[in-house]
Amino acid sequence: MSDTIQGLLSQSAKGIKPSPIREMFHLIRKPGMISFAGGMPDPDIFPVEQFHQGADILLEEGRDILQYGVTEGYTPLKEFLSRWTAPKMGREPSMDEILITSGSSQVADLLTRATVDRGDYVVCEETSFLGNTINMYNQGANFLTIPCDENGMLVEKISNAVDQARAEGKKVKFIYTIPNFHNPLGCTLSLERRKELVAVAKDKELLILEDDPYGCVRFEGDELPTLYSLDDAGLVLYAGSFSKILAPGTRVAWAIGPKDLIRTMTIFKQGVDTCTSVVAQALVYKYCQSGNLDAFLPKIVSHYRAKRDAMEAAFSKYLPKGEVQYVTPKGGFFYWLTTPNIRAEDLFQRCLEKKVAFVCGAPFFPNGGGEHSFRMCFTFASPEETDRGIKAMGEAMKELLAEKG
Repeated sequence: MSDTIQGLLSQSAKGIKPSPIREMFHLIRKPGMISFAGGMPDPDIFPVEQFHQGADILLEEGRDILQYGVTEGYTPLKEFLSRWTAPKMGREPSMDEILITSGSSQVADLLTRATVDRGDYVVCEETSFLGNTINMYNQGANFLTIPCDENGMLVEKISNAVDQARAEGKKVKFIYTIPNFHNPLGCTLSLERRKELVAVAKDKELLILEDDPYGCVRFEGDELPTLYSLDDAGLVLYAGSFSKILAPGTRVAWAIGPKDLIRTMTIFKQGVDTCTSVVAQALVYKYCQSGNLDAFLPKIVSHYRAKRDAMEAAFSKYLPKGEVQYVTPKGGFFYWLTTPNIRAEDLFQRCLEKKVAFVCGAPFFPNGGGEHSFRMCFTFASPEETDRGIKAMGEAMKELLAEKG
């Protein structure tokens, strides 16, 4: 970068953090590389034919669909989402409580723009989804991180953390949580903690961003109520996405929340991208309205359940006994592995030599940590690739342990 450009950059730009996952795409796309890194759906399960069947809508309504759309979103899709999400939301949200976004990460982006001043704090899990926490950080947010176990965030620790921060003059704006099949931890927030979290938010006058891209990808166990449905104070903003239940290339997601907050986020969106692609929204609507979403979703769940089982079987078969800790996810896309006697970065470099990639844990810790943990996505690689990749990883682990003595 030239001195001239460097001198013209804003203070925000000088401190901006890139996404480690996006930055490593050039590595994981190399020929022969087995990738457990990016949280990508399996393209073999994309409903290409069913999605294509809805393309006639371009001929039927092309004059409108190819024009600029309203920022709030394509009305037929919003009406569908109101009906389709009603069982999860506890009621049918009104049109002014729904905003269509360009991916669910835009929900976090718009909420941060609407609520966070530079130096303000966000409460989140330790660890958390780096795609959103990096975006929050780049907009000036700091973090109060709350530890987790197999039942999700230790909600009982939030009140003291918030009280201490406020006693020090810090402003805390919202709680960011991924309650179902957490990215990257794989855990699910228990019902008791869900109720407690909503109560804490009400007591401390905090918003909750309920990020739920994986909630429909459940392999086992009973569905738990959304935080949104448990909230009687209008403090929960729910984020859903078609990325994991249709295809990420659509870049269509949604937010459901208090209408005044949705309105404020909409105004920010007007300046960010005017509107989410109307063509994409219309194609997604036609796919859903035709019944394909509900008909195809069980196939997606079954496909990914088999992939999860294949990865865990490979763990048991190849990884050194007693050296790896993890929680079996009941849905979603990820395993979170901890190796107390092996640094994740050392393992990553050794695995790259064997053409296997994953994501090291440190970037998922907003306040530092994670040197002995890493994330594994089980949805993208084939079962055969998973077996070969975990075998190579096990060899790398054994080599590093032997060198350590």
